Amino acid sequence: MKFSAQALLGHLCERKILNTDNPKPKTQNPEPKTVFSISLGCPKNLVDTEIMLGRLIQAGWQVTGEPEAADLLLVNTCAFIEPACKEAVDTILDLARVKEADPRKRLVVAGCLVQRYGEELVKDLPEVDFFIGVHDFPALADILSRAAAGPRLYHAAPPYAYAAPERRYAATPPHLAYLKIAEGCGHRCTFCIIPKLRGPLRSRPLNTLITEAESLAAAGVKELILVAQDTTAYGTDRKGGPGIAALLRELAGIDGLEWLRLLYGHPARLTPELLDTMAAQPKILPYLDIPIQHGHDEVLRRMGRGYGRRDILDTVRRIREVLPGATLRTTVMVGFPGETEAQVETLADLMAEVGFDHLGVFLYSPEAGTTAHGLGPAVPRREARRRARRLKALQAKIVKARLKALVGTVQSVRVDGVSPESDYLLTGRLAGQAPDIDGQVYITAGTGRIGEIQPVRLTRALPYDLLGEIVEVGEKGKRRKGKED
Repeated sequence: MKFSAQALLGHLCERKILNTDNPKPKTQNPEPKTVFSISLGCPKNLVDTEIMLGRLIQAGWQVTGEPEAADLLLVNTCAFIEPACKEAVDTILDLARVKEADPRKRLVVAGCLVQRYGEELVKDLPEVDFFIGVHDFPALADILSRAAAGPRLYHAAPPYAYAAPERRYAATPPHLAYLKIAEGCGHRCTFCIIPKLRGPLRSRPLNTLITEAESLAAAGVKELILVAQDTTAYGTDRKGGPGIAALLRELAGIDGLEWLRLLYGHPARLTPELLDTMAAQPKILPYLDIPIQHGHDEVLRRMGRGYGRRDILDTVRRIREVLPGATLRTTVMVGFPGETEAQVETLADLMAEVGFDHLGVFLYSPEAGTTAHGLGPAVPRREARRRARRLKALQAKIVKARLKALVGTVQSVRVDGVSPESDYLLTGRLAGQAPDIDGQVYITAGTGRIGEIQPVRLTRALPYDLLGEIVEVGEKGKRRKGKED
């Protein structure tokens, strides 16, 4: 997933700086320096990129959507698994070629790739001016102000915890924003490198989050998506402090916010208090993203997940008792060391029994520095791909049946904007569709108000998306069609 700072908003609206105290830039250059940025990986990374851009703007920089027009080329990287590392390096090399045409440009690489491979990157990529780690990125503007002075590599700062609201440059549509509620992770899954890169769990103070959320709402944000390595672990590192349920209750009281969504929850942390809070607050969408990773007890034990198959089924049962009709998203992994065909069959049976609304299938990636890297025997890559194809085919059947059942109904859809597929289509999402990771609704007719929730009659089901027409009522109560805004 790539986010370009300019491309996402495009023609939708004027871009806004999201901050709480509205400080003026420290410098007012007659010819402001310009920055082009790319953010790779997850929305948590995107928040970091928005903060870097916000701080640069405060220091007198301007953002451009054209790398050729930029004085500074910035890429924020992901290094969770090998394919993410490869994408990051490819992106760096693409920007290095832009810099080669104009050596006056500076190229900065930030994020997880630097935190993981900083020393090697300095040696192998001399065209990069600065490498900034996951805890050092708030200092980017200061590092740049020192020009060529100092080292090229910055990845040794103490863990950064977002102790106060940060000035952010919005790289999402104006009605949508991510709120990072914690940094780091307290779990020790055997396949995951994140705790070594990001450090231990560090929950942000509740008052800080409320202040930031109020600022986002005042700037026009209607849908707030809470992200962290494990959102359901929020507050568990602060003895006696508020947890995720208390945070959600506070956020639900903010005027202007309409949808609150949780991503990245751990299946073992869905407490009765959290589910009851979701059921009691209409603004909190009945949408739960709970990566189960597998469905066989032995594989889950070797993964260090802390639960088994029966726990997953009990959790799903509790969710559906408290939140009837809840949307469930998950991810599963195939090819974990020692995984057998019979264990994949058990996973497939679990998928069929639960019927997840959204499910991603990933291949295990052997990452140096993780406990699983030393486990064996390895599943041949070709076999792992075959297993993934089989599970994806199973999930496609589940999704097809669910989407077909919606055809002919009228559903509430939040209109996101003009489709990249065609200027004649709008795109939107049901409450059960998170941006970028789930399907969407292509709106083929009707007057669309970007950012608003509107009734849409669903007319056709695609493999993972839906087509529909906005329902509009004229003076005589008849439905009519109009043009998009």
